[in-house]
Amino acid sequence: MATDPIEQLEQTLADINNYQISNLEELEAFRIKYLGSKNILKPLSGLIREIPNEKRRDFGQLLNKVKKAAQAKFNETKEALEDAVASNVESIDLTAPAEPIELGARHPVSLVMNQMIEIFERIGFVVAEDKEIEDDWHNFTALNTPPDHPARDMQDTYYLMNDPQRLLRTHTSSVQARTMTTSKPPIRIIAPGRVYRNETISARSHCQFHQVEGLFIGEDVSFADLRQTLYYFAKEMFGASKIRMRPSFFPFTEPSAEVDIWLGTDTEDNRRLTKNTGWLEILGCGMVDPAVLENCGIDTEKYSGFAFGMGVERIALAKYDINDIRLLFENDVRFLSQFKSAANF
Repeated sequence: MATDPIEQLEQTLADINNYQISNLEELEAFRIKYLGSKNILKPLSGLIREIPNEKRRDFGQLLNKVKKAAQAKFNETKEALEDAVASNVESIDLTAPAEPIELGARHPVSLVMNQMIEIFERIGFVVAEDKEIEDDWHNFTALNTPPDHPARDMQDTYYLMNDPQRLLRTHTSSVQARTMTTSKPPIRIIAPGRVYRNETISARSHCQFHQVEGLFIGEDVSFADLRQTLYYFAKEMFGASKIRMRPSFFPFTEPSAEVDIWLGTDTEDNRRLTKNTGWLEILGCGMVDPAVLENCGIDTEKYSGFAFGMGVERIALAKYDINDIRLLFENDVRFLSQFKSAANF
């Protein structure tokens, strides 16, 4: 082994030139040994004190040559290895089929709501939307709901803790109330949106759901107009051949009715949906109570109107034969992917 400092440098230079590097890991080991912060050349630099004065110049020049040789070998080898990696990458075949892009699907609630909106827009209704956090007057009082009505009970309504006069709307009828107080007749709107009720979640009910409500205020509006409007909707939405209207009660309409559509009992699905009667209930409706019109500043001597409302989830359950409303809120991709082939309204 060389003991003379100059001989050690010459041996180190030979080692560098003969160093075999075949991959990036070996290149990193070379860098640490000869170029790292604790490389083997640093101790050799300290040997200059042992060199006679007449040889120090030669020693310094040789030391610089060794350092440059290490750096040059590192740079050249790194470039060669990177080029080799790049050359091993398969070239892109531009004629090959592309990877398929997985398309999403509209949610069944969106599909049904969009179809309902499109049907009513054909006959002159326009969409009206408003806030989901509502005040007591627009959600209840303006709609002829007295203070002691069960709908005001905390078990039915979500009130805000810091403001008992504000709540999550229980129906989109509040949009009707706001429209009637800010617009002059004739008014012909549908109000789609999310509503909230403090109900036990089960296969048939949920604490949140969607409604589409309609309102038509004008001169000489009659119950016959209401019936014909709803018959048109039932025919377009379900292909129903007939509807029936049963007397009912709602605080904001008088008279009020529940509307059933005829599906028949031709199939097992129809018998299940209609409980073997052939009739399926789809919505509630009625003539707007004069007290509601007066609360909203509309002249009851000149104007009358009708209103209706239906749950979008209920329509979706019937239309797509879904037996559990909770499926509509769980965002299970396996369930939602079934609607890719549904009409894209």
